[in-house]
Amino acid sequence: MSVELNHTIVHVKDRWAASRDVGQVLGLPEARAYGPFAELKLDNAASLDFMDSKGEIHGQHYAFLVGEEDFDLILGRLRDDGRQWWADPFKRRPHEINHEDGGRGLYWEGPDGHWLEIITRPYGSGG
Repeated sequence: MSVELNHTIVHVKDRWAASRDVGQVLGLPEARAYGPFAELKLDNAASLDFMDSKGEIHGQHYAFLVGEEDFDLILGRLRDDGRQWWADPFKRRPHEINHEDGGRGLYWEGPDGHWLEIITRPYGSGG
């Protein structure tokens, strides 16, 4: 048996602005229209399906496993955009990276209060 995440819906105020923001930081191709969604495809064939929502949006957490080179590129984009990032989800270590499980990781605030993270090693992988 094989179970894989295929997609998740990300509730936002403006699906196109939010998908562009996340896609630009991660270095992904522009989202495409799919029904009421702006579908941002990830490299493992899963997608973030951004959907316009009215009312209060409750921020969610989205973590992305990236390679070492991609980590450097993403960090560079955050720096170039003058964005804030943290080594921890509690915002105690601004403009730092963590080294959990022998890799590197960081967090930043995405559109509409969503909390985004990149890691180079899966949690619990040791190191």
